[in-house]
Amino acid sequence: MAATSEIITQPKQWHNLPASKVAQNFSTNPETGLTSDEVVKRRERYGTNELKGKSGTNPIIRFLLQFNQPLLYILLIAVAIKALIGQWVNAWVIWGVTLINAIIGFIQESKAESAIAALASSVQTNATILRNGQKVEVPSTELVPGDVVLLTSGDKVPADLRLVKSRNLQVNESALTGESVAIEKNIEPVEVDAVLAERANMAYAGSFVTFGTGKGIVVAIGEATETGRISQLIEQGTSLKTPLTRKFDKFSRTLLYIILGIAALTFAVGLGYGNSWAGMFEAAVAFAVSAIPEGLPAVVTVTLAIGVSRMARRHAIVRKLPAVETLGGATVICSDKTGTLTENQMTVQAIYAGGEQYTVTGTGYAPEGEILADEQPIDWQNFPALAECLQVGLLCNDSHLEQKDGQWQVVGDPTEGALITAAHKIGLHRSDLDTQMPRIDVIPFESEFQYMATLHQGGSSSQRTIYVKGSVEAILKRCQQMLNVEGNNTSVDADTIHQEVDVMANLGLRVLALAKKSVSATQDTLDHADIEQDLVFLGLQGMIDPPRTEAIKAVAACQNAGIQVKMITGDHAVTARAIAQRMGFNQDGEVLAFTGSQLAQMDNSALATAIEDGSVFARVAPEQKLRLVEALQSKGEIVAMTGDGVNDAPALRQADIGIAMGGAGTEVAKEASDMILTDDNFASIEAAVEEGRTVYRNLLKAIAFILPVNGGESMTILISILFARELPILSLQVLWLNMVNSIAMTVPLAFEPKSQRVMQQKPRSPREPLLSKSLVKRIAVISVFNWILIFGVFEWIKQTTGNIDLGRTMAIQALVAGRLFYLLSISQLGVFLINQLRGIRQTFSDASAIGIGIATTIFLQIIFSQWSLMNNLFATAPLNLNQWLICLLVALPMIIVAALVNRFDPLS
Repeated sequence: MAATSEIITQPKQWHNLPASKVAQNFSTNPETGLTSDEVVKRRERYGTNELKGKSGTNPIIRFLLQFNQPLLYILLIAVAIKALIGQWVNAWVIWGVTLINAIIGFIQESKAESAIAALASSVQTNATILRNGQKVEVPSTELVPGDVVLLTSGDKVPADLRLVKSRNLQVNESALTGESVAIEKNIEPVEVDAVLAERANMAYAGSFVTFGTGKGIVVAIGEATETGRISQLIEQGTSLKTPLTRKFDKFSRTLLYIILGIAALTFAVGLGYGNSWAGMFEAAVAFAVSAIPEGLPAVVTVTLAIGVSRMARRHAIVRKLPAVETLGGATVICSDKTGTLTENQMTVQAIYAGGEQYTVTGTGYAPEGEILADEQPIDWQNFPALAECLQVGLLCNDSHLEQKDGQWQVVGDPTEGALITAAHKIGLHRSDLDTQMPRIDVIPFESEFQYMATLHQGGSSSQRTIYVKGSVEAILKRCQQMLNVEGNNTSVDADTIHQEVDVMANLGLRVLALAKKSVSATQDTLDHADIEQDLVFLGLQGMIDPPRTEAIKAVAACQNAGIQVKMITGDHAVTARAIAQRMGFNQDGEVLAFTGSQLAQMDNSALATAIEDGSVFARVAPEQKLRLVEALQSKGEIVAMTGDGVNDAPALRQADIGIAMGGAGTEVAKEASDMILTDDNFASIEAAVEEGRTVYRNLLKAIAFILPVNGGESMTILISILFARELPILSLQVLWLNMVNSIAMTVPLAFEPKSQRVMQQKPRSPREPLLSKSLVKRIAVISVFNWILIFGVFEWIKQTTGNIDLGRTMAIQALVAGRLFYLLSISQLGVFLINQLRGIRQTFSDASAIGIGIATTIFLQIIFSQWSLMNNLFATAPLNLNQWLICLLVALPMIIVAALVNRFDPLS
């Protein structure tokens, strides 16, 4: 295996060597392959042709690590404290909350660890090889360096191969390079610094043969392949925490230190006053119980889970809970082009025939759309040059279309699929034309000649017709005449044709030229000599993998929300820039594009400038995608990365949130991602951003609602202890407020609908703490009011009635009444009611959750004080109607206080 590691770290440039040198290096014969004895030796040396991920963490250790979170430290401390003072029921309840959080985290993390396994399965297949001079089929795992592999249309390439023979070989490498069109292969050496997508003499593991045949020598297996290198990049990618978890960790640690510090101070001060050790320990415990927000982790989990459910309804499946919020905070979305922003279906969009320009509507392989001249529909039968141009594209063609699950797909080459679809849009079908003009012979496409030609029986018995399609350079030089708009022959106008080619190329279109030639009715075969001259130029067809219409709108919506959108692709820079310009990537002017070779020459400073200014990064290798994501993160950006190919997996895993395509996406990309789009639609990201922002806003509301209660309770207990007063609220009553009452009133906030302004706001700063200054002020003000309410009501009732239980009960009920007013002030329902009072007409989508929360809270508080069992358990007293009204009236000032804090810290 040492040799395998050497190849990984110091790969030989096989694409730069002649095929004979490669064969010599591996001591193999391209005509007979290796012997069985030699295969055994090499397998012992190099190992098997499979990807082996690094051994994962023991499941038990992974589960225990779920408790290694500051917020869970607080809960565990609470469990220990309650167990020490004998409150076993309460201890078990809090332990249950802690355990549920740990189980959820363990399940999510276990799913994420399967990325390497999916990557390994993506390249396992059978291979046809030469062994001992015989053609045999073996599992791809049994291949060794030096094996000679035979390739034919439909095969999955089983290892990295240096081609030694190629006949019209075309390989689809889109999952690896991002190139949307199959690559034409040859055996000639290429430049040593050629990027992956330009190594025409190589075939890489995991790619697919779409056309032709070939033979190649295995130069790399397993982790030494390009796919294996991606596997290593996935493993090496830093497993970054999400912004939410980072902020929660910091917030939890701060809260933990404050609680423990004040509890210790309380204990020490009490001892200094001469109080007993046991009494002060009980007081410190009571303070800690009051200050710990036991219900917060459960509320956070529920809020994120609600976000997951909402996103699923909008075609976004979340694999990791914190990712719900992360997307809402994204400041940059790095998107792959092929299949993500575009249809991943080549489409003819421009035609030049008979000296006229035509536009083709519709996208993809569905026969939907029409051909326009001067933006007006035409009757194609009045345009014979156009009709014949489309007819050539249909007949000089070896692919076909078929419908699967309601979707049109090409079987064969995507370029040929585009030509077929264009002909279908005017009603031309091969089944009809094959009857009239059956094919007699064919010259398949060869990269050496850059054209394909077919010989057909003509409409009359006096002649036959040759149809040719290929590159403009190959076809035009063989043409002496061209058809004019009426379909008559005229001298070819090469200058005008080249101008039209330039126009299409500048739009990012791939241009094919089409021509014909009439020959004798007795000709039965076709040879390259027949194509050398006297062709009649019929026209040009320009095609592209077009952007999704809905994706264009989604990009604009993201930009309006202050989110940068950048394209990172393995495709050509011209094509990528054209797509980006169509989609409005740069609203201020020209789209700035950089290539992978340019990025490779940049130092970190130049890269930082390029990533800031550039909108398109083309012809990039997998490690460069990873480097771009890391560069953005180093600048403090929250990066969302979309993709569907194997080559996207490392960057998907490194990004703060990786988004994979559910339909066209590879399993590798899905397993490396945090979120999967079920409809493969970039537009769904906009919806997910909305939900993510709403989730974060609802989380802030939950924190702003829960913490003031803990603040008021802990202030009450601390001041009572320091001034040797009777406790206005007992630890068991604190637990009721923190667990039962808080959860009943806070969970409805998780169901809050999105604000109408949610996508009109800029992304929050990644450096903004979870508790901003304005939120801290809010919590402090409401905490002080809660303390006044609890302390004031308790002291008043105790002094007027002498009934301590009644005083505590009325203090708690007054606090809950104030909380109900505060809940309305931060909810969408409260905003809606205020606007109605102001005469502002507004629709409100869903008030049921808040309504249910309020009704549930009122019911629970009634039984809390009126049911004898609860009186005995919580040391409460039943209230009469006047006492209930007093609790309500003293809580009314909360409306004014809430209105004031909403002015400097609006949450709704």
